[in-house]
Amino acid sequence: MQTIDLCQERRELILEELRRNGKVVAAELSARYSVSEDTIRRDLSELAAAKLLKRVHGGALPLTPSRGPYYERDKQHLEVKPGLSLAASRLVKDGQLILFGGGTMNAEIARNLPLDLRATAVTTSPLIALYLLEYTHVEVVMVGGHMNRRELVTCGAEATEKIRGFQADICFLGVCGVHPEVGITSTLYEEVELVRALIEQSGEVIATLTADKLGAIAPFFVASADNITHIVTEKSVPEEQLAPYRTLGIQIVRAE
Repeated sequence: MQTIDLCQERRELILEELRRNGKVVAAELSARYSVSEDTIRRDLSELAAAKLLKRVHGGALPLTPSRGPYYERDKQHLEVKPGLSLAASRLVKDGQLILFGGGTMNAEIARNLPLDLRATAVTTSPLIALYLLEYTHVEVVMVGGHMNRRELVTCGAEATEKIRGFQADICFLGVCGVHPEVGITSTLYEEVELVRALIEQSGEVIATLTADKLGAIAPFFVASADNITHIVTEKSVPEEQLAPYRTLGIQIVRAE
């Protein structure tokens, strides 16, 4: 049995276990570190206050990465976005009706589609619509509605109703986090119904995720994780981290 005397060291070990396993359970931590569950609960509360994890009944879950404005996020993960976008773009086929949610990753996918693609693409993002117009044989539909300045997408009831008018072959979600047990979550309450509509109106649902979004949760629940058909993620993600998603029947695509 391991004994940890220093509070800070114990909390660092808790965070490491959270990153490794995707969750921590207070009772198990109490036994492992030979401290009371009250002590562990205080640890978890302090870490939650520092925005390092999300407290839940009986333990904690990873917190989704902080979400800045669009143009700040567009400069993040530059080393992995090209590979992820290329892997995701290979899931598109000629003749499909494609729905694009917002987000910097979906914008990157829209810039890396096959040059000769023949399809119809529908999006809530003006930037993605502009990228799609570069493809000669792609018909582009821009969904109107209230514009969210921070996210650079349309959202709200009007946009959601328009999305429900399409029956798509495939959609690319813009999501903040996907946890195998908690599900798909968002940091933006007003986009929840829109993302649900994207899922419900699509045959295949693609979530293209950097490693830090796998197992992470945001404040607002969208749908269970098994609504996703494909997860595209980094090659370096350990197989044990992906196993729970495979169990749900989700196909895993690794970037090269």
